[in-house]
Amino acid sequence: MTIVRIASIAFGAIVVLGLGYWLYAVQFANPRVVRELIEHPGGERARRVMLVTLPSGRRIPVNYFRDDPFVYAAADGTWWKELVGGSFPVTLLVRGESLAGMARAVLDDPDYSQRVFEKLRPNAIKGFGTLIEIRLDGLAVDR
Repeated sequence: MTIVRIASIAFGAIVVLGLGYWLYAVQFANPRVVRELIEHPGGERARRVMLVTLPSGRRIPVNYFRDDPFVYAAADGTWWKELVGGSFPVTLLVRGESLAGMARAVLDDPDYSQRVFEKLRPNAIKGFGTLIEIRLDGLAVDR
C-alpha cells in the first residue's frame, strides 16, 4: 500500500468516527440527558448539568456554574454561535427551576473566560471551549 492510500483510509476512518460520535450525541445521548434533567431535577446529573433553550428553540444540556445574577456554561460544539454579537434571550432549566436570562458568547476577554473556567471546569484543558455568560432576569418562567 502506498502512503497516499493509507492516509486516505485513515482520513476516511476519522470522518466516519466523527460522524458516528455526532449522531450518538444528537440522536441518543442528548435526548436521554434532557429527559433525565426534566424527570429528575434533584438527581446527580442535575447538580452539574442544566438545560439551555436557545433563541432558535434548540435545547442543549450543558455543564454550568451559577454565581447570581449570572449562570455560566461551557460550549464545546458550535451551538454558541447563536449567541455571538450581543445578548440573546434564553431560558434555563436549573435543578427543576425554569429561569429566563440574556446570554452571550464571551469571545473578547480571555482572562475573564479563564477565571470563570477555573470554577466551571477546574480539570479541563485550558483554552478549550467557549464561555457562555447568562445574566438572569430574576424571573422564573412557566414551563
